[in-house]
Amino acid sequence: MNPPSIGLLVEITARTLAVCLPALAISLAIGLPIGIAIGGRRFAGRVPLVSLINTGMGAPPVVVGLVVFFALERNGPFGSWSLLYSPVAMVLAQVVIALPLVVGITLAAVGSLDEDWELQVRTLGVPKRWRLWLLVREIRLGLLAAVITALGGILSEVGAVMAVGGNLEGETRVLTTAILMYTQMGELEIALGLAVILVGLMLVLAGLLTAVQQSGRA
Repeated sequence: MNPPSIGLLVEITARTLAVCLPALAISLAIGLPIGIAIGGRRFAGRVPLVSLINTGMGAPPVVVGLVVFFALERNGPFGSWSLLYSPVAMVLAQVVIALPLVVGITLAAVGSLDEDWELQVRTLGVPKRWRLWLLVREIRLGLLAAVITALGGILSEVGAVMAVGGNLEGETRVLTTAILMYTQMGELEIALGLAVILVGLMLVLAGLLTAVQQSGRA
């Protein structure tokens, strides 16, 4: 079998980013506020809720893909949207995978603050509108850890995106599903080359985030 052309590799890599980056952005936009809200408050039902979030952090991705598949298939509650086997369905599956990671790590970062942190801020007379900004600054390293973890979970996922995307050439094929396909076909050199691209992509993105993290620590 002829190896994929440079143009095809660029297309698959671009599609991988086109699916992963929106999924990451949506997960952060939803997960960070929820994690901050839960982490900074004590309320009835908090323990079961946190337990549910922790369970979601360890949920098998292929099970997530199956749940999203049943939700989007023709007879599912969202079947009329015709999203199955599309990049949008892949984004949704990755959001479901990454969201518990973002929420769980964020609330843990908030929970690691001193119990009297908010009291100290009030004592200093910090206006309420600035308290959230100060909180984010205090937990910024934890937030970056949430971003890196979610990015890794999204970028490396194969089971869920295969279930809802179908690995359709020119439409939903991304690096992880292409690696699996070529491995199953016995084209190990091609699979290895794609794996190198995937790892390199992760190294670049995680490296940039880690640089920001370490500069913040300094």
